[in-house]
Amino acid sequence: MKLLYPFVWLIKKTKVLSAVSMRLVQLTGKSKYAIHPKHLINIEPLWYLADINRQDVVLDLGCHNGQHTLKTAVKCRKIIGLDYDRKQLTIARNSAADKHITNVVFRQFNLEQKLKFKDQSFDKILCLDVLEHIIRRNQLLASIRRLLKPRGLAFIAIPNLNTSWKQLQKKVGLNPFADPDHKIEYSLAQAKNILKRAGFDIISLRAVTYDSPWIGFIDLLGGLSLRLYSKIALYKKAKAGQNINESTGFRIVIKKSL
Repeated sequence: MKLLYPFVWLIKKTKVLSAVSMRLVQLTGKSKYAIHPKHLINIEPLWYLADINRQDVVLDLGCHNGQHTLKTAVKCRKIIGLDYDRKQLTIARNSAADKHITNVVFRQFNLEQKLKFKDQSFDKILCLDVLEHIIRRNQLLASIRRLLKPRGLAFIAIPNLNTSWKQLQKKVGLNPFADPDHKIEYSLAQAKNILKRAGFDIISLRAVTYDSPWIGFIDLLGGLSLRLYSKIALYKKAKAGQNINESTGFRIVIKKSL
């Protein structure tokens, strides 16, 4: 395994190309802003949108540059997006203005702090790729449960720790986490257990996309050609659907346990 270390390390480092792809998206005119090419393709309906209703009040935790927030805004009565990054919130607000979307509010907030909304304030809550960045995860999950209305739903996306690519990284002695800021990643069993302990029932659990070691190059291609990127994305989606343990993460719809 020591002989494999430099090779695996080098491949892992190519993930930095994903950041370059965001600049390419902007430079090639695919978007006014530097956003990930995955937000510019439409290979399937967003996995949570079918559950969003016209009268819903929605909370988007860790909304980043607001791409999910704005797409949800089209279907709901009101949505609030929270994030700590001022730069990304500026992109979110500018994007809302560009699209003339007026039923959205973006606020700066540190999700390590307790949420101050009233109990049962929201019909739906998005928590997409957020838990793994938070130290006080139990506090955040408790807040989600408190803020959901009795028939409310939350949509959780979290990373999978046990793909073949991550197992190889662990074997050669590398940190297998997909992002250096991740505090934790989850096996399928762990994902189910943390949500059960937090007082939720799982309604559905599905794969995201295949965990490829070449993701940096694939994203770079997306910055150049959305057509080719879409074709690869469809292939990766189908491959993850065949084996959820090879998925980059889990998309989970939950409700409060009785």
